[in-house]
Parts: sequence; structure tokens; C-alpha cells
Amino acid sequence: MTTDEFEASVLAEGYSPAVNIERAVGYSLGEHQHAFGACALILSGDITLVVDGVARTYAAGDIFRLPAGTVHLESAGPAGVAYLSARREVVAP
Repeated sequence: MTTDEFEASVLAEGYSPAVNIERAVGYSLGEHQHAFGACALILSGDITLVVDGVARTYAAGDIFRLPAGTVHLESAGPAGVAYLSARREVVAP
């Protein structure tokens, strides 16, 4: 998937416009959650997300999605990671 295709896809799904994010080698963020849904396309390097004790690594070309409120940990791989990230705000009922 190209970056243009990713951006068009997330916009069609109600996400905000994607922004570039870069995390350096050694980046790690302990257990946390977001009040928004996230969708990201990995551009280079890799990132590992741990959800419910299960680790999954996403590399260049992979897409990950995290629903709002998903408790997770994240860490960049040995080359760091760069990705396009879009948010989808939770709409109150």
C-alpha cells in the first residue's frame, strides 16, 4: 500500500489526516491506552506492540490498528521506526 492509498483509506474510515511519527532506537513506552483509535502504516524500521501479553512486531509496509482504550506497550526496533499515524476520535453516544 502506498502512503497516498493509506491516507485515502483512513480518511474514508473517519480518521484524521495521517501525520509522520519517528521514534529513535531505544524508544519504549510502558503500559498505556489512548482515548482515540489509531491506525498506522510503518514506513521504515519496526515497532513492537504488546496487547494482552501478546507481542506483535510490525515492519515496513505493515499496518496496525488499535481501538480506543486498548491497553498496550510499545517499543521501537533496533533501527528505530517511522510511520504514518491517523486517529479516530471516539464519538459519545
